[in-house]
Amino acid sequence: MTSPAPVLFVHAHPDDETLTAGITMAHYVRAGRPVHVLTCTLGEEGEVIPAELRHLDSDHDDALGPYRREELRRAMGSLGVAHEILGEDPASGRLSVYRDSGMAGPPRPPRADAFVHASLPKAAQQVAEVIRRVRPGAVVTYDEHGGYGHPDHIQTHRVTCAAVATFPPPERPPLYAVLVPRSWAREDRLWLRQHVSAEYGWTLPDPDGDYPPGVVEDGQVTHEVCAPGLVPVQAEALRHHATQVTVRGEVYALSNDVAARLSGREGFALLDPQSGALLSAGATGTGRPTRRRTGLDLRP
Repeated sequence: MTSPAPVLFVHAHPDDETLTAGITMAHYVRAGRPVHVLTCTLGEEGEVIPAELRHLDSDHDDALGPYRREELRRAMGSLGVAHEILGEDPASGRLSVYRDSGMAGPPRPPRADAFVHASLPKAAQQVAEVIRRVRPGAVVTYDEHGGYGHPDHIQTHRVTCAAVATFPPPERPPLYAVLVPRSWAREDRLWLRQHVSAEYGWTLPDPDGDYPPGVVEDGQVTHEVCAPGLVPVQAEALRHHATQVTVRGEVYALSNDVAARLSGREGFALLDPQSGALLSAGATGTGRPTRRRTGLDLRP
């Protein structure tokens, strides 16, 4: 009997995979479908939340990358997910090829070895080699905005699209972007106002305020995985990313101390690997609930 093909998730930094698709990964692992995570950088430029670990950041010891590699290892172990860093070579001790680029703008420009400076053809070929080895039934990454505009997320989208496009059409796995329907995002912000205690000291986002670009009209989200019973599994994995995330029950915050909900549901839409555009881009949506496919359309 042939084993089912894995689902491959391509992300920019350790913790991105669990934040954006932890429910989906846990869902497929429990369904007997292997899951593989490819992370493009070690997240060396991340801000560190615990005071006792801030010496690891790039302004001090610059030792955050290896530490986050171990956080990723523990998080993926708790989910039962295979994982690797793009270009790592355990035999030689090389942990990665590309460095975290950091957020756009001040305080300093990305280093020469930052992922944003990577040659697109070269990086795409490296990702294509992983796809060829893993033989996934589907590939999942970011939309063209990288979810919220981080340069490495946008570069990951570009590189992953280019990698999938190198395969002849009959051999290409379906390629998906992680998206959030606007109705879900608003519901989650309203939920936070009812369930988050002021003693957390976290800011509650305005339900009628701005949303990141990865929050889209409902009609653009064509596939969904809804498994609220797996939120504790996602939360446990996320706790291993303690330098970047604080988790309290079904709620978490990054270093900006803005509360966010673990809602147990994740949305997706197919990407055109040639253009990088959403294949659902013509569906503007109305804000009303829309019929979506349950799960991803996976090749055997």
